[in-house]
Amino acid sequence: MAALGSAGRLLHFARSSFGLTLRRRSTAAALAQNAAPETQENRKPKTGILMLNMGGPEKLEDVHDFLLRLFMDTDLMKLPVQSKLGPFIAKRRTPKIQEQYSKIGGGSPIKHWTSMQGEGMVKLLDEASPDTAPHKFYIGFRYVNPLTEEAIEEMEKDGVERAVAFTQYPQYSCSTTGSSLNAIYRYYRNRGDRPKMRWSVIDRWPTHPLLVECFAEHIQNELLKFPEDKREDVVILFSAHSLPMAVVNRGDPYPQEVGATVQRVMERLGHCNPYRLVWQSRVGPMAWLGPQTDDVIKGLSERGKKNILLVPIAFTSDHIETLHELDIEYAQVLGEECGVENIRRAESLNGNPLFMRALADLVQSHLKSNEPCSRQLTLRCPLCTNPTCGETKAFFASQKLS
Repeated sequence: MAALGSAGRLLHFARSSFGLTLRRRSTAAALAQNAAPETQENRKPKTGILMLNMGGPEKLEDVHDFLLRLFMDTDLMKLPVQSKLGPFIAKRRTPKIQEQYSKIGGGSPIKHWTSMQGEGMVKLLDEASPDTAPHKFYIGFRYVNPLTEEAIEEMEKDGVERAVAFTQYPQYSCSTTGSSLNAIYRYYRNRGDRPKMRWSVIDRWPTHPLLVECFAEHIQNELLKFPEDKREDVVILFSAHSLPMAVVNRGDPYPQEVGATVQRVMERLGHCNPYRLVWQSRVGPMAWLGPQTDDVIKGLSERGKKNILLVPIAFTSDHIETLHELDIEYAQVLGEECGVENIRRAESLNGNPLFMRALADLVQSHLKSNEPCSRQLTLRCPLCTNPTCGETKAFFASQKLS
């Protein structure tokens, strides 16, 4: 209970301090109402926030190129003769993945949700932090348009002074956030030029109080949809994208950071239900971090636990892993096969206004800190074999912000 009280105080502080800043700026905002309206498109930004993510194909015809970039990314995975095997796997998997996307509306909604979150974030930032305004968000996807490199070019064209690389993965992994940061570093290295902007990075935020509150709120809402006499027996399965054990064994911090999020959320919920952290989206024959979500659903059902709540704890927006893998493959097909009585999924954070406040609070706190990155980013995985990772970390750590 002491931990729960501490989490509550942190949340109260985050909310009240951010709200106080907004109230202090209300007079300035009122005075500016008569000024000519500015939009995200036509104003010259002082601060640019590059929202980094993997992305997803918006149309079925985009699936092949998405998979090709993914399987060619050596930061994400190492394949033998990758220049040939990568295109082969991408071509072979395209029809199957297209079929999956066709069942969730024909494409990924991640760009839609990222745009909505970015708009809410910069609106709050402009009110709360006029010294760093105007703020503009940019989307930098790794495997589909708008690509990270294109976003950087747009930021430089806009004359951004202060650039914040803001990972949309709350928990850091070299294969996700690391790959996106490497792309920024390679952009400048390949161009042979220094950045015109002052760069810094928000590289992880697994235990931010408002993030924790959002997850807790969505879990509570979904628990209420279970039959009242079954509610206390519901097993909460926090499901995160798995990693190959080769990556884990290098010292990647992702598993422990996902675990930290789960711990804080359950503290916020007062440990209301039994729970486990499980892993999804394993691909290929190699060893992956487990236990796998589908295997756990089967095992729980065999042991008489037939009321299950799935929580996508490492995803902040809906995409194929939530809409197809969790909702269709597991909740519908597997749940019926296993004889599960009730299996539901907590809603992703998507358009939750509190989540937009979390994003704004993260950026505002980061800008105030005047730090180029977290201390954790400067530490390479103990058994890292990718020299670019070290160069990227040095690039961001050496940025002069004032």
